[in-house]
Amino acid sequence: MSHVVTIEEPQAKPQVSQTRCGGRSGPWGKVSANRTYDFLYDPLFIMSSEKDHNQANIQATLIRSKLRRVPRYRTMFSSLIHYPRYSVYWSKEGPVPSFISQDWKGHEERHKEALRKLAVTDTSFQMPKEVYEDPDVTGKNRYKYFERPFLPFYQQMPFNVVFASTRAEPYTFPPPSTKYLPIPSKYTVGTQTDYRDAEVQTDPYSPEYIVCQDSIPELLTLATLTWGRGLPAGQAEVEMIERAREKRAWEATLPPLSDTSQFEKRRRMMNAMERKEWAFREQEIEKLQEIRLEVLKELLKKRDENQNEVNMACLNAQWSKLQEVKEAKLAQIHRTHVSAIRKLLGKGKNIEGKLERRNIIKDYSDYASQVYGPLSRLGRFTDNNSEDFVVKNHYLNTYEGLVELESCLPEFVTQPRIRPPKPKVTTTKDGFLKRAARMDHELAEVHKALLEKKNKGLEAKKPMRFLQRKPIPQPRLPTPTLELSSNEEEDIEMAVIYLQKLLRGRVVQNMMFEGKEKRLELIQELRTSHALQEEDRLVKKAEKQVTLALQRQRNLHEHKVSLVENHLAGLEGWVLADMFDFLSKELVRLQEERRVHALAMLAERQRRMREAEESGRRQVEERRLQEEDQIFKEASGDVARKRN
Repeated sequence: MSHVVTIEEPQAKPQVSQTRCGGRSGPWGKVSANRTYDFLYDPLFIMSSEKDHNQANIQATLIRSKLRRVPRYRTMFSSLIHYPRYSVYWSKEGPVPSFISQDWKGHEERHKEALRKLAVTDTSFQMPKEVYEDPDVTGKNRYKYFERPFLPFYQQMPFNVVFASTRAEPYTFPPPSTKYLPIPSKYTVGTQTDYRDAEVQTDPYSPEYIVCQDSIPELLTLATLTWGRGLPAGQAEVEMIERAREKRAWEATLPPLSDTSQFEKRRRMMNAMERKEWAFREQEIEKLQEIRLEVLKELLKKRDENQNEVNMACLNAQWSKLQEVKEAKLAQIHRTHVSAIRKLLGKGKNIEGKLERRNIIKDYSDYASQVYGPLSRLGRFTDNNSEDFVVKNHYLNTYEGLVELESCLPEFVTQPRIRPPKPKVTTTKDGFLKRAARMDHELAEVHKALLEKKNKGLEAKKPMRFLQRKPIPQPRLPTPTLELSSNEEEDIEMAVIYLQKLLRGRVVQNMMFEGKEKRLELIQELRTSHALQEEDRLVKKAEKQVTLALQRQRNLHEHKVSLVENHLAGLEGWVLADMFDFLSKELVRLQEERRVHALAMLAERQRRMREAEESGRRQVEERRLQEEDQIFKEASGDVARKRN
C-alpha cells in the first residue's frame, strides 16, 4: 500500500507591523514593498478596483511554487542518485485557508456607501447598527493596548508611561467573564512635573528683619548658623550658645574703662577669662586629637585586614598552584607506572625471547584483538572521519521535520498493537502427548546425558607425585614382666598401670603447659578479640572504656600542650619581630649617621681647601697692593723732586 503525502509549509498570517514602504536593501537582503497575500490578510491594504485585486491574486499564484517534495519510505535515507529519497509532486492545495475570503473588499465598501446615501436621502430608512468584534482586552489581544511612547522633547520621562487615548466611538464590551478579573479601563501610572526633585529641595525661608535702635537681639548672634551648617542645632551648637551667654554676662560685670581705680580688677578678670578660654581650647584640641587617633586606628586596622586578605589570597593561589603541580606529577607517575607494568606483562608472556610470528587466523577469530579494537595509544583511532558517515536530514535534525515525518507514518507504526503469545499446546484433545512433544522430551534427555558425560571427561586429573620413602618407626621394647604369685602379681600390675597413667598424664600436662607458655601472647590476643563468657566480656568492655578514657585524656593533654606552645610561639615571634625591627632601625640609623659624618668630613675638607685657596689669593693681592703702593710712592717722590 503506497502513500502519497504532500508536505507543505503553512504560511502564517502577515503582521501589520511589517514594512510596506518602497523596496530597499538591508543587511538581510532585499525588502519588498509588500508581501504576497497582503491584499487578503491586511485590513489596511486597499485595492483600487476588482481588476487590480485579480491581478494581485494571479501574481501571488505564479510567485509561489506548487512543487512539493514527498519522501520515499524505502530509500528515505539514501544519498545515491539512482535511489532518490524523495519525489516531486504538483500540489493542488492553495496556501490560503478556506475560511479566508478571496473576494475583493470593494463590494462591501460600495454596499455601505449606498446605505449611507440612502439614509441621507430617506429619513425613514434606519441605518443598520454596526457591531464591532470583541476586542478581548483582557485576553489574547491584551498586548495591543500597551505601547512605549518615544517623545524627543521629554527624555526625562520614563518609557513605560502609558497615555490614555480618547475614542470617538467606544466599544460595547460584553459582560465580564468569570475567568479573568475585571481591570479598569484607565488608571494613573505616575505624575509628570516640570521640575526635578533636586530643584524642588530648597533651604528654609529666612524673612527680612529690622533691628530697633540701641537693641541687639540675641537671635542675631546666631546669624552665622545656616541650614546644613549648624542648623538644625545640635549639642555642640547649644553649648556654644550657652558659652556666648556666659561671656555676655561676664562682659556686663566688667568695670568700665573710665574708672581708673578699677583698672587692676578689670585686668585680673580679663586674664582669668583668657586662661579659661585657653583651657577650653586645649580641651577641644584634645578631643579632636582623640577623634583623629581613633580614625587613624580604624585606618590601620583596615589596612592590616586588607593586607591579611591579600596575603591569604597569595597563599591560596600559591597553594592551588602547588596542588596542580602535585596532581600533574602524580598523574605522570601513574602513567609511567601503568606503562612499565604493561611492558613487564608483555615481557612476561615471552620469557625466553623467542621470535613469534603473527597468527592471522587467531587475530581474526578473537574479537578482542587489535584487528577489531585497536588501542588508541598505538596511534589508531577508530572514530576518525566519523562525521562523514553522519546522516544529515531535515526530517531527523529538526523538530518540524520529525513532526512531518510522524504525520506521514501509518497508524500501526506510532500506535503498535502487541498481541500476547499463545501457550504452546503439547497434548491432544484426549490428553495424550503429541509425537513432536515426546520427541522433544527424548532429545532433551539425550542432550543432558551427553553434557554430563562431556563434563565428566573434562575433569582435572590429579597431579603425579614423586616416589617418597616412608620411614618405618622403630618397634617399642618389650615390657619386662616379673613372675609373682597370683594375688600379689595382680596388685603390683594394677599399681604399675596406675603409676604409668599418672606419669603419662603428667607428661601430657607438662607438654600442654609448655605449649601454653610458648603461645601465651596469641592466647591473650584471641581472648581480647573473642571473649566467650559474660564475665570476660564485661572485663574486656571495662578495659576498652579505660583505654578510651586514657586516649581522650592524652588527646586533651596534647591539645592543651599545643595551645600553650602556640601561645609561646606567638609571644616569641612578637618579641623577635620587635627585636628585629629595633635592630633594623638601629642599623639604618647607624648607616645614616656614618653617611652624615662622611658628608661632614668631605664638607670640612672642601672648606679648608677653599680657605687655603682664598688665603693664597689674599696674600697675592696684598703683595700686589704693596707693590702698587711702593710704585705710587716712588712715582710721587720723583714728581716732587722734579717740581723742586
